[in-house]
Amino acid sequence: MLATIIQNLINALQWGSFYALIALGYTLVYGVLTLINFAHGDIFMVGAYIAFFVATFCLATIGLPGWAALIVTIPLTMILTSMVGVAIERIAYRPLRRKGAHRLYVVITALMCGLILEHGNLALLGASRKAFPSLINEQVFTVGGVTFTNLKIAVIASAILVFVLLQWIVTKTRVGMAMRAIAYDKFAVPLMGIPMDNIIVATFILGSSMAGLAGILFAMSYPILEPYMGALIGWKAFIAAVVGGIGDIRGAFLGGFLLGAVEILVVAFFPSTLRDLIAFTVLLVILAFRPTGLFGIAKTTKI
Repeated sequence: MLATIIQNLINALQWGSFYALIALGYTLVYGVLTLINFAHGDIFMVGAYIAFFVATFCLATIGLPGWAALIVTIPLTMILTSMVGVAIERIAYRPLRRKGAHRLYVVITALMCGLILEHGNLALLGASRKAFPSLINEQVFTVGGVTFTNLKIAVIASAILVFVLLQWIVTKTRVGMAMRAIAYDKFAVPLMGIPMDNIIVATFILGSSMAGLAGILFAMSYPILEPYMGALIGWKAFIAAVVGGIGDIRGAFLGGFLLGAVEILVVAFFPSTLRDLIAFTVLLVILAFRPTGLFGIAKTTKI
């Protein structure tokens, strides 16, 4: 019984790590711009495809061994994925922000950007699924009846490391201080000489690079890629960020793990077809008692 509980806990931590990494990107952009970047789930998908092409090039063309290809793939994928996020901000969001467009139009634009990424991928690469190459030798360990792999531990450790690093950036660096200043009063920030556009670009770089990292880890764990893979997981990560308290880094991180734990526990005790129904019902109940999320704080309007 104890071994089963620990096994489900490890599985929940791995599955929640994907949600947490994507949810951190959602909450980072929302915390700075009060913008829900609905294209973020599809940026995760783009990151997985970028990782596929980079890894394939390293293995097949250059002839690198798997571990060396992984070392090249991770930073290059995060950089290229962050460029996609910055391009969306420059092309789609910045013109609307400078014109003072209503928030509704920004949300519609974000949804449109996600659809463009999905259908652009479909048009360029076709509907056929792609198999992600194996980059590391996956080793299985069994301790006290609990089975886990080196990849599963690496996924969990990566999510925790990214959270700690992001928390340090936001709370201890000048860029993080500027992000918090924009979140507090975006109208006063330009008067203080802070380059607002540069800080917003830095925010999209951080958020999109985390989505790219999640894409690599997800593709290595479940090595089948398809153009719509980011839609559902992106929506679920957004819900996890809301449940945790969108705009709060701790809330997004814990919300991702909470959703992962609920889904794994549902599959462990109920038919898998009920996973989304029961998981979303539980999250709905949480929001009914905590409308601002677990760590969210209701904002007051200054008059």
